[in-house]
Amino acid sequence: MEEQEILLQLNNVFRKCFKRQDITVSPETSAADVTGWDSLTHMILINDIERHFSIKFKLMEIMKFNNVGDMLACIKKKVNT
Repeated sequence: MEEQEILLQLNNVFRKCFKRQDITVSPETSAADVTGWDSLTHMILINDIERHFSIKFKLMEIMKFNNVGDMLACIKKKVNT
């Protein structure tokens, strides 16, 4: 799966998780850029991403996520193996 396709799907996951259709994320997007993205919604978002892509993140992977680009790279690695 290509990064652009993953990013499109991630946008849909974000919109459902935050219940806002106006959200559009890019690789540079971080929690500071999205209203309501706090520690609790972060874990809900991680769970939603795992279910959507049928993957599981390791705790160390999650701890290294600084922005959507970090998530994207990890998702790409997992879905393409």
